[in-house]
Amino acid sequence: MFLAMKELMHSKMKFSMITVIFVLIAWLVFILSGLGTGLSTLAASTFKTMKADYVVFEEGSQSSMSKSLLSEQLLAEVELLPNVRAAAPMGSTMATALKGQGAKNEDKVDIAIIGINPGSFLEPAIVEGESLTSENSTGVLVNSTMKDEGYSLGDTFQLDGTTESLTIVGFVKDQTYNHVASVFTPMEEWRKISFAAPGSDKGVPGPVNAIMLQGKDIDPEIINSKLSGTDTVTRAGAVQGMPGYKEENGTILMMLAFLLAISAFVLGVFFYVITMQKANQFGIMKAIGASNKFLGKAIVSQVFIISLTSIVIGILLTYGTAAIMPKGMPFKLETNLVVTYSVILLIIAVLSSMVSVRKITKIDPLQALGRVE
Repeated sequence: MFLAMKELMHSKMKFSMITVIFVLIAWLVFILSGLGTGLSTLAASTFKTMKADYVVFEEGSQSSMSKSLLSEQLLAEVELLPNVRAAAPMGSTMATALKGQGAKNEDKVDIAIIGINPGSFLEPAIVEGESLTSENSTGVLVNSTMKDEGYSLGDTFQLDGTTESLTIVGFVKDQTYNHVASVFTPMEEWRKISFAAPGSDKGVPGPVNAIMLQGKDIDPEIINSKLSGTDTVTRAGAVQGMPGYKEENGTILMMLAFLLAISAFVLGVFFYVITMQKANQFGIMKAIGASNKFLGKAIVSQVFIISLTSIVIGILLTYGTAAIMPKGMPFKLETNLVVTYSVILLIIAVLSSMVSVRKITKIDPLQALGRVE
């Protein structure tokens, strides 16, 4: 460590340039991680935060709410199945909210209508206002982001293309679905909105998109065998079944994987070139008794110090960037991911230095002393 610090202090410019490059790589990794998490949250936070463990879909729906249609009558049967602690129906449909009569395009807001039974475990926590009630079927809970669109508690808005009007009775937090704000409404009102066209419910009595289950030891195979025409998956499986979710996250993960691979190559090349430039010095040190282990530790220590410093600076820059980002940008930094990617970057940097360490072990002191540069 002493040798590593002495050289770092002596060649400040050279090592500063490497640090800057590593900082930019770390910064980009954390920015991509935050964007990926933000997009993932925006796409499925309603599913991710709901207090459900399993989801019952229609068979062949590929775990997609938009492709599934079940009868609420199944609810009584589901509640009697093994390990099912509670069950609740859920429906979803996309819509557009109009601020007032004759609203212009800029006054329209895309929303996701989520149908639930008032008081069920699917109803999110209220941050302002009141809960849903069966008596007030047009009262809805909306995500707090709708405040940015000019909506307030008690406002009534109409749904584009329908005669239905909804009144905001409460606000909830972090509830989005398919990248738009979630609007929670009683199930009966959701059916009026979703199946306004005659025959659109396909004759299913009490149609719902899915039935959400609570229970840690539920066996999906038992559920499917007891209820014909159903497909039961975990909540995580239901999230993966959302249209475009896997593709969106896969793209971000692929970008991160390529970035990490490129960073390993770039850092490895830098440290290798620096090592080759100091071949004579290493030869002299070997000639006076320095062991390969001692020199290897010095190289790894240098890389560790540079990497750790760069990662810390990259994290600070990322949080600084997050603070000045526009409010509507889907960006969310999760501590566990920041720690995970920091460790990965640190491991990549240390492993990339192993090529240089291997080169040191092959340096012949006599050849190095005789080299002319």
